Amino acid sequence: MPLGQRTGDKSESRYCGVESGFEPDMPSLLTRSLSSGFDFLLAPLIDPSYRPSSAGTGGNENFALPVAASDLILSPSQWSSHVVGKVSSWIDLDSDEEQLRIDSEITLKQEIAWASHLSLQACVLPPPKRASCGNYARCVNQILQGVTNMQLWLRIPLEKADPMDDESNIADHVRRTIDTWEWWNSFRLLCEHHTQLCVALDILSSLPSLNSLSRWFGEPVRAAILLTDSFMTNARGYPCLSKRHQRLVSDFFDYSVQVLLPSLSHQIRCILRPISNLCSSYFYFNSSHTFWSVNKHSLRPYLDYVAFLYQKLDPIPEQERFEQNYNCVYVQPLMDNLEAQTYETFEKDTVKYSQYQRAVSKALLDRVPDESASTTTTVLMVVGAGRGPLVRASLQAAEETGRKLKVYAVEKNPNAVITLHSLIKLEGWESFVTIVSSDMRCWNAPEKADILVSELLGSFGDNELSPECLDGAQRFLKSDGISIPSWYVYCQRKQISQHLLCSWSLLIMFICSYTSFIQPITASKLYNDVKTYKDIAHFETAYVVKLHRVARLAPPQPVFTFTHPNLLPKIDNQRYKKLQFQLPSDTGSALVHGFAGYFDAVLYKDVHLGIEPSTATPNMFSWFPVYFPLRKPIHVPVQCPLEVHFWRCCGPTKSFVRPLPFCRGVELFSGIVPRCGMSGA
Repeated sequence: MPLGQRTGDKSESRYCGVESGFEPDMPSLLTRSLSSGFDFLLAPLIDPSYRPSSAGTGGNENFALPVAASDLILSPSQWSSHVVGKVSSWIDLDSDEEQLRIDSEITLKQEIAWASHLSLQACVLPPPKRASCGNYARCVNQILQGVTNMQLWLRIPLEKADPMDDESNIADHVRRTIDTWEWWNSFRLLCEHHTQLCVALDILSSLPSLNSLSRWFGEPVRAAILLTDSFMTNARGYPCLSKRHQRLVSDFFDYSVQVLLPSLSHQIRCILRPISNLCSSYFYFNSSHTFWSVNKHSLRPYLDYVAFLYQKLDPIPEQERFEQNYNCVYVQPLMDNLEAQTYETFEKDTVKYSQYQRAVSKALLDRVPDESASTTTTVLMVVGAGRGPLVRASLQAAEETGRKLKVYAVEKNPNAVITLHSLIKLEGWESFVTIVSSDMRCWNAPEKADILVSELLGSFGDNELSPECLDGAQRFLKSDGISIPSWYVYCQRKQISQHLLCSWSLLIMFICSYTSFIQPITASKLYNDVKTYKDIAHFETAYVVKLHRVARLAPPQPVFTFTHPNLLPKIDNQRYKKLQFQLPSDTGSALVHGFAGYFDAVLYKDVHLGIEPSTATPNMFSWFPVYFPLRKPIHVPVQCPLEVHFWRCCGPTKSFVRPLPFCRGVELFSGIVPRCGMSGA
């Protein structure tokens, strides 16, 4: 049975497996495991005592592999759904002993071929015996070229020990300073980031630092094997985990990592109470009185504890359940007319529109004093009105503040304009709302606007052509007008900065703007998704995506900032920025697959909107981050800085060559120059 059910959760992490030794009677072993509550079995498929060189002596050319059982004793669905194969642990393809190396390669190919014949979904490979594993990786990469539907999980112990001060035991010192993430990284690089090569982590009693652990969240980890020596015994004699282990297991659940419990042969100590005591008590965290007997699986208490951790997870928030259906979103509002379903999705984000309403309310109060509220009509233009949510928010702000408003709703999508007309008629807004079916860059406004409102911000701030569109629209904004998001200005008889303001008599009270941010990430799945296209164009495309299985390696840093109205005599939205990231010292080395992009905007005064993680607007889902992939991932050694160069290039007449998927006329691309010690490549 699964560990538990959670509303809206479809992750694979609700399944728990059990590891076993070699067992000729596979049907009985599988039945016993499934009846004890486990969902699948990790088991050797071939007798571990088998060696090709030994089997070949005697001239027996028709020798059959000593497999656990014929493929006929279980149905294909049972093999596929309930069994994960385990390759013999003695295999060592990088051994100095030639015969062992030859036997290892033959056996590895035979065992994986048999697992593929059984239609298994996955097969676990033994961990590398040493840091140098070139021959092992070469053989696995060769095998992967012929595997179609089966994943290979490389078993890696989760450890990154700190160097010891006492170097009296040199061998132990060498072992303790090994970072096993480096094993995995070397192995997968030699296998060319193959999408069917994944990781099974052995969770030990001691854990690395949090920053070191976080690297694995961006890797294709499929299983966490909770070795029983990582468990402790509570006051009642039952298994439990430390707080750090509990947090790690909970994080793995969120990343759809399945838990595996090892066979009894891996146990270091027995933490089960005597059978006589078990028969007179029930498990401390289970509300149902479940009595144990001799027939219960010996690992059942461990399984129940893992189930307890799973069921103790916080319920999935409504926003997260909604976002599960939007793991990858491609939006091109300037190039394409959005569909009704996309509009409806955006309009459900009540947080965004309440923030816009607050911004408009504050702007109206600053624009029109109380004594003029009944006599002054403010002209407000909504550019990019869509189906009207910003129009509604603006009118609600006028009602809230008691100000009179005249609204122009400018929208280029003729289909959305139809919905706008219906909305205006339904709400009775005909007397003070004018619908303009036109691109804002081509429209000639009959009068100047006091307030200009837009929601052209993309996931990276400027990637939906917000600067270009608003620069074109600012020609029908009054010289003392307010643009949301933008600068707030008002008229005063004072001449300032003739060069900057082009002889406008303005006093800038404070600046509002939107800023883009980037952050280096490990994102194995996203990188492999782009790599499957096998062309440069997809690597020079930015993707709007709900980041989930990623490791954020350093805090985000600001890149480009834009303000409106743009008061410079010559407007130039091209940008260049050089940044340097320093990974935390306890992270260890890391692999950068690309950069996550965010934005942060000040709509007006203290009204804020953004998705930059440290200041993100709570419960807002209109924007997912943007992902900039690198053609070739960059390995960053320990304590080496990462230097990043970002360009924003504009062309007034040309179309794009390799643009963002939702841009026209602007090309945004990234390059990275690693500065890692003397190599500096």
